[in-house]
Amino acid sequence: MADLNIDDLLLKLLEEFDDIETENFTAETSFKDLEEWSSMQALVVIALVDEHYGVALTGEDLLNCDTVNDLYNLIEKKSS
Repeated sequence: MADLNIDDLLLKLLEEFDDIETENFTAETSFKDLEEWSSMQALVVIALVDEHYGVALTGEDLLNCDTVNDLYNLIEKKSS
């Protein structure tokens, strides 16, 4: 299980969003506004978080997140 930090989460998400420019993807990025965002991408993010951080997220959890920072804070909260 990876240590949770925002930079690590950003890198892991960037690997899943192929067409995103690295400099345009920050903790304040609203990932649901990205062109690539879809229900399939949501499942990929849920699986990524489970695999790398050992945290089980639901679809509703993701609906309540807007930015990468929101997602980070949720993972942090659920992992403690």
